[in-house]
Amino acid sequence: MSSSRRNFIKLGGVSALALTSPVRKLSSIIGNDFLAGKKLPAFGLQLYSIKEDMAINAKESIKQVASFGYNYIESFEGKNGMFWGMTNKEFKKYLDDLGIKIISSHCDIQKDFERKAAEAAEIGMKYLICPWKGPQKSIDDFKKFADEFNKCGEVCKKNGIRFAYHNHDYSWKAMDGQIPQEVMMDNTDKNLVDFEMDIYWVVTAGIDPEVYFKKYKNRFRLCHVKDRMKTPLPDNKNSSCVIGTGSINFEKILKTGIDNGLNYFIVEQEYFENTTPIKSAEADAAYMKKFEIK
Repeated sequence: MSSSRRNFIKLGGVSALALTSPVRKLSSIIGNDFLAGKKLPAFGLQLYSIKEDMAINAKESIKQVASFGYNYIESFEGKNGMFWGMTNKEFKKYLDDLGIKIISSHCDIQKDFERKAAEAAEIGMKYLICPWKGPQKSIDDFKKFADEFNKCGEVCKKNGIRFAYHNHDYSWKAMDGQIPQEVMMDNTDKNLVDFEMDIYWVVTAGIDPEVYFKKYKNRFRLCHVKDRMKTPLPDNKNSSCVIGTGSINFEKILKTGIDNGLNYFIVEQEYFENTTPIKSAEADAAYMKKFEIK
């Protein structure tokens, strides 16, 4: 499955409120005027970024992530499940001891989804996310996905959490005169289904992320903060880089996202030129800790 995502600013209880209110805009919580020139209240890491390290020693890898200053993580479902061989409660306790939270996880929505939703809700997660559907033969396939997402959204709502879909570049490429991403967004119930914008893949598809944050206000609640090389490689999936060294203007894009309902900022990197995944995760955290809303 492709997925493929503590230097908290001192806002008293505001950061906690932002983490526990997934359907509220940060701008509505602390105000756009306050956000201007301020750091992000919190940011996380998609563990797929360090999947090789996680496969060797999940606990030690997460411990390092916490030490870098990430406030939360987004997991993904590998052979050891979303909780890396631990029960959901064991996983939560380990994270609690490190002072870090699990906000969401990418998962296989075709298998045991009701159980996964119940386990996620039991430990206070906010989202389960479909990470991949892949290119399709017709636009009707994406309409079917919208129906499936609505059903997943119902399951999540019943458990008190939310469901979302994470994009790649294929959903932005026109088919039969329509944009698959728009078809999925137009045919899903906003009360049941949110979206996680992978900014890298939107830019890779030649689309302006700001246009879609504005067009679908309050639908993109999470994002992957993933930068793209200034000179991309021929294989687009291998063109991500340390945040701040690439071509994507996150200061502008994330401000627009926040103004239109974006709540969660999840770092992801999938290619590592002359470095390692864990070193890149540290460098990405350093960027995010200094990041300011313009």
